[in-house]
Amino acid sequence: MNDHARLSLRIRGRVQGVGYRAATRKQARALSLRGWVRNEQDGSVTVVAEGPREDLQALRRSCDEGPPFARVDQVEAIWDDATGEFPGFDIRLDWR
Repeated sequence: MNDHARLSLRIRGRVQGVGYRAATRKQARALSLRGWVRNEQDGSVTVVAEGPREDLQALRRSCDEGPPFARVDQVEAIWDDATGEFPGFDIRLDWR
C-alpha cells in the first residue's frame, strides 16, 4: 500500500443534475478506487478517493472533463496519505 494515496477534489461549475456523480463513480470503480462522491450545498461536487497514485491521476483527469452535459470550471485537489477506511466507491447522500 506504499504507492497508495488519497485524493480529495472539489469540482465547481455545472456539475449537479448532469450525471457527474454517477460518471465519477463509474470511472472510480473501473479504476478499482475506494471512496465517495457527493453533491455540496454550494452547487459543487466533492470527491474523496484512495488507491494507487497513477489511478488517482486518471480519475482526476476524468473529473477535469466530467460527463457530456457538465461544465467544469474549477477543480481543487488535495493529496494526502491513504487511510484505507473505504470499503468501495459510492455516491453519498447530498448534504441535505
